[in-house]
Amino acid sequence: MLIRRIVLTKSLHHFRLLSNYATAAAAVVPDVDYDFPKPDPKYAETIHAVVRVTSGKNIAAKERKAGRVPSIVFEQEDGQHGGNKRLISVQANQIRKLVNHLGRSQFLSRLFDLEIHPDLESQDVIEKVRVLPRKVHLEAGSDAPLNVTFIRAPSSALLKVEVPLVFRGEDVSPGLKKGSYLNIIKRTVKFICPADLIPPYIDVDLSELDVNQKLLMGDLRVHPALKLIQSKDHPVVKIAGARVSDQKKSK
Repeated sequence: MLIRRIVLTKSLHHFRLLSNYATAAAAVVPDVDYDFPKPDPKYAETIHAVVRVTSGKNIAAKERKAGRVPSIVFEQEDGQHGGNKRLISVQANQIRKLVNHLGRSQFLSRLFDLEIHPDLESQDVIEKVRVLPRKVHLEAGSDAPLNVTFIRAPSSALLKVEVPLVFRGEDVSPGLKKGSYLNIIKRTVKFICPADLIPPYIDVDLSELDVNQKLLMGDLRVHPALKLIQSKDHPVVKIAGARVSDQKKSK
């Protein structure tokens, strides 16, 4: 009973934090001059889905055998958990293509239009909604998609997103030019993002980093409407001194 009460208290606290942030974000989204990364329009696909009536291991196996991926779409509630779920199946070849082209991390930080049909041959649309892929499970070895979870992402939504980092400027970094090596500590960072401002990735500039210098989460350049939900003092990357093995080789 005590454990359950603690979990409920934490969930309520998390929901209140998101609600307060939602109010503040809705009140003002500041204009910015900096050109933040935008999704590549080349991958602005509509994901096509069909209604799935039931769930279970046998049903999932039949769906995969037919070239479909068992999936779920949730209603956004507190940025992480969802309700009003709808069971669907999506085309395995379409999901695999998107994951392969974008990479798993950028697939999970990109919005898509989702069209739900009675069946894949039908032109009728039961529901058309913008979604954010929340999870994708890939088969070990083949990377075939096994299941996908989507969360609805209307413009009013605030969503918790693990945004991937893209490191640039390695070729001109003073520290790397001196023979040091790049120690990447984090490859994604968690933010609460207004749905319309979810970045596909965050650029991390290494061009001025010297030996033993590092960048922290708080140093990342993002839209001011994004709220970091990890410690701003947590390191992201460091230019470390030469490896011990390299030092031995130079002797």
